[in-house]
Amino acid sequence: MSADSVQKQKNFCDKQNFSYPILADETKETLKAYGAWGVKKMYGREYEGIIRCSFLINEEGIVEKVYDKVKTKSHAKEILSDIG
Repeated sequence: MSADSVQKQKNFCDKQNFSYPILADETKETLKAYGAWGVKKMYGREYEGIIRCSFLINEEGIVEKVYDKVKTKSHAKEILSDIG
């Protein structure tokens, strides 16, 4: 999920040839509810932004696992291992 607009997400998916949509939350309501929007620090500067994390949610809508501090190089393998 991103705080970008629906159109921006659609353009990104089209450009990358994704066969699935990426959710957009321009109001940041859902991002905040999941703790995925908050204060970040970089080079001694504080700002609000997306906190990279993922949630494994089952078919009943229950969060089964939270992945904090996602490492992009290994994250997909970790998820596939958990659901396999």
